[in-house]
Amino acid sequence: MRLDAKEVIQAIAALLGGSFCRIAGRLAALPARLWIMTLGQVLVLPVQKTRSSPLEIQAQYLLHPKPDDFENGVALTSLTVFATAAMVIACNAYNKGLPTPTGTVVLSSVMTIAAGQTFDCGWKKYERASVFCNDQAEGDYKDAVFYLQAGASLNNCIIGKNQAEGVHCNGNCYLNFIWFEDVCEDAITIKNDKAGQESWIVGGGAYKAGDKIVQHNGCGTVNIINFYANDYGKLYRSCGNCSSQCKRNVYIEGVEARNGGELAGINLNYGDTATIKDACYDTAHPCVFYNGCAGGCEPTKAGYCSG
Repeated sequence: MRLDAKEVIQAIAALLGGSFCRIAGRLAALPARLWIMTLGQVLVLPVQKTRSSPLEIQAQYLLHPKPDDFENGVALTSLTVFATAAMVIACNAYNKGLPTPTGTVVLSSVMTIAAGQTFDCGWKKYERASVFCNDQAEGDYKDAVFYLQAGASLNNCIIGKNQAEGVHCNGNCYLNFIWFEDVCEDAITIKNDKAGQESWIVGGGAYKAGDKIVQHNGCGTVNIINFYANDYGKLYRSCGNCSSQCKRNVYIEGVEARNGGELAGINLNYGDTATIKDACYDTAHPCVFYNGCAGGCEPTKAGYCSG
C-alpha cells in the first residue's frame, strides 16, 4: 500500500488536527525529507530542499515505530503515520527493547547495497555465518553485515550478535530504524563522505557497545535522530587518528542514552562541531573534546564541549 502525496497530507492533517491547506503548506516548507512509515515500509515524499543548518530539521523527522505497532511481526493493516510536521518531542527514542524479529537471515558474506538503492529488511534479524566478535579488534567492511555505497538506504533491520562490524557506509548513507542486538567493535562506520554531504541515522538503537556506536571517518555531517543507546562507550566519535583528517560535524536530537559514556567525541584541533538537542542521558559529560592526530598515534582528551 502506497499513498500519493495528497492522501498522506490528509492523514497527517487528521492526526495533527489541522486543515489540509495549512499542513500542506508546512510540508512544502520542510527543509529536508519527510518520512512516512506505512505498513512497515518507508515512503519518502519528494519534498527535499537544501537546508542551511542541521538546526532546521526539528520539524521534519518521523516518530519512532514501536514493536507494539506490529502483530507477530506483521504491520497492522490500518494506516499508521509516524511523521510530525510541526512538533518536536524530546527524548523520543523507543526504549522498550529490541523489536521482535520476523525471521533470521544468516549471510555467508557482507551484503552490498548499491549506490542510491534501498534495502528493507522487513524487521528480520541479519547475522553473519562465520564472522564473530573479536572484542575490540579492528575489522573492515568485509566483516560487516551490510555495506552501503554512497546514497544508499537501509530500513527496518535488526543486526544480531553474530557479526563483527555491523553496518559500513562507503559515502553518505541513510539508516532508518536499525537495531543492534550486541555491538562488537562499532555498530556503524561511515567513511568517504565528503564535506557538505549528510548521513542520517533515524530511530533504532544499540545495546552493549563497549566502544563506539557510530564511527565517523569521512568529512561530512552525521545526523542522529531519536536513537536509543544502552551500555555504550561513545554514541558518536569523529575519527581520532585517521591517516587523513578533516573537519566533521554531528547533530544529535531526541536520543536516549543510558549506562554509557560520551554522546559525542569530537576533535577540537580539526574544528569539529557537535550539537545535542532534546536528548536524555545519564552521563556527566555528553560532549568531549579531543586533540586528534593523523596515522599511527593516539588522540588525547582536550576538555568538554557544550554540545
